Amino acid sequence: MEETPPPLLGSNKPHLEKLTLGVTRILESSPGVTEVTIIEKAPAERHMISSWEQRNNCVLPEDLKSFYLMTNGFHMTWNVKLGEHTIPLGSMAINSISKLTQLNQSSLYSLPNAPTLADLEDDTQEASENQPEKPHFDSRSVIFELDPCNGNGKVCLVYKRGKPALAQDTEIWFLDRALYWHFLTDTFTAYYRLLITHLGLPQWQYAFTSYGISPQAKQWFNMYKPITYNTNLLTEETDSFVNKLDPSKVFKSKNKTLIPRKKGSVQPAGGQKGPAGPPSTSKSSSGSGNPVRK
Repeated sequence: MEETPPPLLGSNKPHLEKLTLGVTRILESSPGVTEVTIIEKAPAERHMISSWEQRNNCVLPEDLKSFYLMTNGFHMTWNVKLGEHTIPLGSMAINSISKLTQLNQSSLYSLPNAPTLADLEDDTQEASENQPEKPHFDSRSVIFELDPCNGNGKVCLVYKRGKPALAQDTEIWFLDRALYWHFLTDTFTAYYRLLITHLGLPQWQYAFTSYGISPQAKQWFNMYKPITYNTNLLTEETDSFVNKLDPSKVFKSKNKTLIPRKKGSVQPAGGQKGPAGPPSTSKSSSGSGNPVRK
């Protein structure tokens, strides 16, 4: 049975520094970030990879094989300290070879004739000029879960030609909670770089969907910007999710009701001509502040 060593705070070992591309030092120097943790895992044995390929009738891509021969899975987390509270925020994970399992194609319920994922197949979601052909839940594609994304969806290794599955037919896709597919990368290496450079921020995979990340996730993106990402994500609607207070607008109606009435004529709004005595100071010239009394 595989033993899980204790977590390591930071990355003080050369091979872990290489595995994380040095991102631990960036995180540890970021304001508020605490408890940057990597769970060190032993490399997978070659027979484990061969056994997986024979059992699933699929050939793993060479870059994914090399990854498993370096570490049998990957898990890195980091927290944020806000006041007296510590909040788990970043999470980067790749399933081990034993947990690289095919998406469940059995019945959703243990009842006869219950629906399966294949019953949800939508042939209207075909390829477009900008997107490759989407994976299928039926036998046309073979799908394995790489990353459970903390329940926000699933990152999957997809074989596009069914079984027997060849390594050159693989792509990395994101399956959202509504069971829609979104293309990520052609190779596992490219996906791993995305995972690391997005710092494992919550819902970062949704940055590659047409509807983007949630307003709450945008706040975290603003505080801890990914090393590389689509800058349009935050420039289009920057003001829509930042709370602002404009006193001149909020208290405008109150100013009108607080204007004091004095004996004698009251100057028309905007009029600046008249005696230089006290009546001229009954209203501020800007109209946005409180009345000035003398």
